[in-house]
Amino acid sequence: MNLLFEESGDFKAGSIMTQQGESYQVEMASGKRTKVKSKDALLQFASPSPQELLQQAQAIADEVDLDFLWEVAGEEEFGFSELAAEYFGHAPLPPEAAGLLLRLHTAPVYFYKKGRGRYKAAPQASLQAALAGLEKKKLQLAAQAAYVEELKANKLPEAFKPIALQLLFKPDKNGIEFKALDAAAKELQTTPQRLMLAAGGVASPKELHYTKFLYEYFPRGTGFPAIAIPPATTDLPTAEVQAFSIDDVTTTEIDDALSVTRTADGKLRVGIHIAAPGLAIKRDDAIDAIARARMSTVYMPGEKITMLPDDLVAAYTLDAGAARPALSLYATLDPSSWEVLATETRAELVPIAANLRHNDLDELVTEEALAANTGDYPHKEEIGLLWQWVQLLEQGRMAKRESFGLRPEQNNRVDFNFYVEDDVVSIVRRKRGAPLDKIVAELMIFANSTWGKLMADHGVPGIYRAQGGGAGGWAAKMQVRMVTHAAPHQGLGVDQYAWSTSPLRRYTDLVNQWQILACIEHGVTAPLVAPFKPRDADLFAIVSGFDAAYSGYADFQSTMERYWCLRWLAQKDARQVDAVVLKDEILRLAEIPLVLRMPGLPTLARGLQVRLDLLRWDEVDLTVEARLLEVPAAAAQALDVDLGDEDEELLEGMAADAADEGEPAAAADAPAEAVADAAEDGENRAADAAQ
Repeated sequence: MNLLFEESGDFKAGSIMTQQGESYQVEMASGKRTKVKSKDALLQFASPSPQELLQQAQAIADEVDLDFLWEVAGEEEFGFSELAAEYFGHAPLPPEAAGLLLRLHTAPVYFYKKGRGRYKAAPQASLQAALAGLEKKKLQLAAQAAYVEELKANKLPEAFKPIALQLLFKPDKNGIEFKALDAAAKELQTTPQRLMLAAGGVASPKELHYTKFLYEYFPRGTGFPAIAIPPATTDLPTAEVQAFSIDDVTTTEIDDALSVTRTADGKLRVGIHIAAPGLAIKRDDAIDAIARARMSTVYMPGEKITMLPDDLVAAYTLDAGAARPALSLYATLDPSSWEVLATETRAELVPIAANLRHNDLDELVTEEALAANTGDYPHKEEIGLLWQWVQLLEQGRMAKRESFGLRPEQNNRVDFNFYVEDDVVSIVRRKRGAPLDKIVAELMIFANSTWGKLMADHGVPGIYRAQGGGAGGWAAKMQVRMVTHAAPHQGLGVDQYAWSTSPLRRYTDLVNQWQILACIEHGVTAPLVAPFKPRDADLFAIVSGFDAAYSGYADFQSTMERYWCLRWLAQKDARQVDAVVLKDEILRLAEIPLVLRMPGLPTLARGLQVRLDLLRWDEVDLTVEARLLEVPAAAAQALDVDLGDEDEELLEGMAADAADEGEPAAAADAPAEAVADAAEDGENRAADAAQ
């Protein structure tokens, strides 16, 4: 006798060798023997052979009419042999019974399995729904296949147009559109991003990079909700000064201005005036919620996403021609020694006389011109006086920095300003440490340090930038970190440093402005009434959230700067370029802040300028391929970088990391509008890069 049985969800047949109790010993056609329990046995038969039975059964199963079989089955549970007798109209032959069993087993939509060889017909409503689902799936598969063919022909299917970017950055992976895109990309051996670009779903690599960032950080868009913007505060005393700001030509969020007045007793009174949106925004109000969600203005060449609504920025930015609400820090100086005799902080309306621009003044306001008192430009006398003071401020910081065991800062590098108009980029070199930069930088450091001490003296927590004193190696010790208590910033050479001078652009500065306002208004009771009390857990949450957002924004800025560097190469059709060796296989182009890695580069002196042949570059993955064309025989020549101290070691590490991640060497450098930020904040960039 032969036996048809079920094993692991499959039907098999073999010859019975022996039967003992509840099991059979069965030999398969291959000669292999297996033990089959009685409960798994479905049919005993003498003929045909097991192999022939399965072949004949499959042929019969293929001819069974499922709809008719479903009608014959009725509503009650049945065994396959019972239904076979009704379907064939006679006691079924073994191949017929087995064939019907195979057909039942392969039609789970029509028949539900209830046990070994037992089934029940699906209810009519369930069957119709299941059949409709199968038809829908069939149509979807057909549509998916059609999408694949269109994509392979670099044609964007109509259904993809409203969701093209979503498919790349936030797809429904169960949708047929994503499956089609993924399948087409694999067949073409490309990436979904490149395929979408080729098919027209994404307008350009620029849009690809920008949209990827938006889907991650601004999934609801960059617009602001419709909320009431409070009018600018006017019930403040008006300062008796004529203040002026110094910014890049593209700056619209003007956070800071300066003033110099002479007192009746011959002293100088220097005013550092910071826009005061903290007078209008209150903790946990609607605008605060917006600012806290964004944490910072996002910069990129040619564009920005502001932290605060435009109407509020317009009300508080320090535009010339009116008295603007500001938080002012006044330093009274003895001009004979430039000693700081006293400081005072007050909220007031500050008349803004002028908005000076680097682009107009940098060539006029040079160290040589200041020393000779030559040139003609607005606020010349005030700028000359400030220049004398800030040089001493810098010397004091450097002495403090050296007391921490660090070498003096190097100011002989260059910054690169990006200007984009109609998708044409200009990259302008600008030497760091120019007089106007230094004036703003030193006075902002002075303000941030002074206000940090003010909060600490009043027992009011704030958000500080600290550097040095940590554990681990030198780089770990010098990592810049954010804390809620006063701590030294060794890289800057100050005992405490609280970001407070960019409240229109950074949430940390807005928070600190609230705390400073509480100090000057309430004095010794400030810890009881300040928006953030000592040990406020929410302040730690802000620090954590700001760190994450600020880091992500900086990465995006670096990505877009690298993209525009590659666009610059395309505009110039640059094929042979000069570059400087930063470290090992890492180089930076001389004219633009583009860092590239060249594996296999021979060992060259750091700072050596070489000639490269650019073979190709890719605006999607932001890579560059180049080969070494020429190495000068002359001695190594340093280009804008002093590669001799610990700061530059960190700079090189930053460059290497940036190259690994596809980021520009200028990752720590600000975009055109934020160049002033770097000066205002006075961060030591090489050390800061360690974070």
